[in-house]
Amino acid sequence: MIKLLSVAVATTVIFSSLSANDVLKGSGASFPYSVYQKWIKAYNQETGLKVDYIKKGSSKGIKDAKKRAVDFAGTDKPLSPKTLKKNKLYQFPAVVGAITMGYNLPGIKDLKLSRRAIVSIAAGKVKYWDNKVITDANKGIKLPHEKLTFVHRADGSGTTYNFTYYLSKVSKSWRKIYGAKKSLNWPGSQHIGGKTNSGVAALLVQTKYTVGYIDYADAKNNNIKMATVQNRAGNYIKPTLKSFQIAAQKATLNPKKDFYSIIADPKGSASYPMVAATFILVPAEKTKTNKRVTKFYDWCYTNGQDIAKELGFVPLPDSLTNKIRAYWSDKNIK
Repeated sequence: MIKLLSVAVATTVIFSSLSANDVLKGSGASFPYSVYQKWIKAYNQETGLKVDYIKKGSSKGIKDAKKRAVDFAGTDKPLSPKTLKKNKLYQFPAVVGAITMGYNLPGIKDLKLSRRAIVSIAAGKVKYWDNKVITDANKGIKLPHEKLTFVHRADGSGTTYNFTYYLSKVSKSWRKIYGAKKSLNWPGSQHIGGKTNSGVAALLVQTKYTVGYIDYADAKNNNIKMATVQNRAGNYIKPTLKSFQIAAQKATLNPKKDFYSIIADPKGSASYPMVAATFILVPAEKTKTNKRVTKFYDWCYTNGQDIAKELGFVPLPDSLTNKIRAYWSDKNIK
């Protein structure tokens, strides 16, 4: 078995010298990192071809794509067609995942969080766990009078962008004051930040009486308890693959708009409210290298569905992957 390389990219890759045995190098979003790593390993075992992906966060992934520092970049914040054109980039979705509200509350196994509670916690307005905004949805559960600490991303993050986009959909006040951003000076005094989703996971595991937004895969891998959250229809939905799939069906990803779309707070009585597509960026002028990138993702679409599901990600449906392949052909990168 060929050992996967983990080499941080510090300089621009010279694409013209690439051969079939060279490593395709990517960087960016940590949200899909777990599924990308398993796809990479399985792809390498089957084909002998090598791919490396370093989780840096969406902001750094976008910067690497613009600088041509990597062969491809991952971002959970899709770029608009105008931005893509300006930077001579192409974009396509890879997989759909979910953001959960992970928590460390000793003795509490089944916590419910309303829409109002999630916004209030993020806005720094909830000082203690037994605040009425939380207890109202948790009748029969004695929540402790302990200080609540909110855990968030400390780096520029597509996870943060999708979470704050969701908050903006839920709350007019949040939208007006903070909006949707990849990074934020979080309000209130009771909050701590971690770099990448792994950093958030570590803080949630290590620190009692915390709650924070984190991707489902990292929460699951670290045995972090995840809250049941209220959706747009007013129903409380557990974070499960089935509820993610129902939500993902509401997404509109149009190749004519370079698949620019943000899934947040979808309609549907059984839809999980915080789902997000994650995207791949490639430089328009690197046709030869791009064909190797799309070959990898084409393999993932065809062979990686079970891997994605095991990790709690929603594989893209055939109707969408066919549109992506047509997009690749149109751009001459298939």
